Amino acid sequence: MTDETVSDPAAPATADTPTKAQDKVDWLAEIRSLAVMLLAVLAFHSFIAKPFYIPSISMMPNLLVGDRLVVSKFPYGWNWASVSFHLLPRSDWRVAGSTPDYGDIVIAVPRNRNEDLIKRVVALPGDRIALKEGLIILNGKPIRREIVPTVQLPADDQLMCGDAVYQSHCYDAFGPYRTRLPSGRDVYELPAYRETMPNGASFIVIDHVRQTLDNMAEVTVPAGHVFLMGDNRDHSADSRVSLEESGLGGPVPLSDVGGRAEFTTFSLNGSESWNPLSWWGALREGRAWRSLRPVHVPEGGK
Repeated sequence: MTDETVSDPAAPATADTPTKAQDKVDWLAEIRSLAVMLLAVLAFHSFIAKPFYIPSISMMPNLLVGDRLVVSKFPYGWNWASVSFHLLPRSDWRVAGSTPDYGDIVIAVPRNRNEDLIKRVVALPGDRIALKEGLIILNGKPIRREIVPTVQLPADDQLMCGDAVYQSHCYDAFGPYRTRLPSGRDVYELPAYRETMPNGASFIVIDHVRQTLDNMAEVTVPAGHVFLMGDNRDHSADSRVSLEESGLGGPVPLSDVGGRAEFTTFSLNGSESWNPLSWWGALREGRAWRSLRPVHVPEGGK
């Protein structure tokens, strides 16, 4: 006789035998968990940081079409524009609000549409700002502006020149600056300047043609507003441009500023497809993890 036993098919289920009740999915709990997770993501996206894609050439040479970056939401406090996907109605309230510094790159929402634009702060509340032949005149004094060597930008025409409607203008504007390097790579070599703001914030801008936006009568930035411009001065719809022309329509209320650009994560040159395996070959070298905060130079420094 052995120690083996024979189970009785009619015997009740033990703890080791799952029942139908144990197999049943608690859909309410699953939905609750999913909702909590989505709310946590939305909260992080709205109050801490969010990813951002550069869709236009207005911030060249510092930001290229195809750059991906991180925008922090807390440096200037929070407002309706901070909340991701613009889920809240437009308003002028702010929580723990503060003012950007000269040279900060920020995202702002135009007053006539829910669209994030990315520009640089060039004038603060109470400042008087004018432009003369492309030079910023701040509180009656021209800011420091120095010619620097030409900047080389990749000739990724599918990104830089956009759709067919814009391509003709784009090629006319940038065509004379296209050149082929000894390596065989095509680039645009564009004239550039280094601008330095009163706080020492310093950055490179492109200004290669004479056009109407190079001159602007003096305006005073109201309290609670900032004046924003793109680094690609000839191709930026910013505070110099009316709302009807897709610009910001003058100084921007701080309640419409939704965050500060911090650093790039990676950049694609436009040759990628929907297949993630193609993304590796489209990566731009040297564009990842670049700080987007302006460098600061001492008074009289280079």
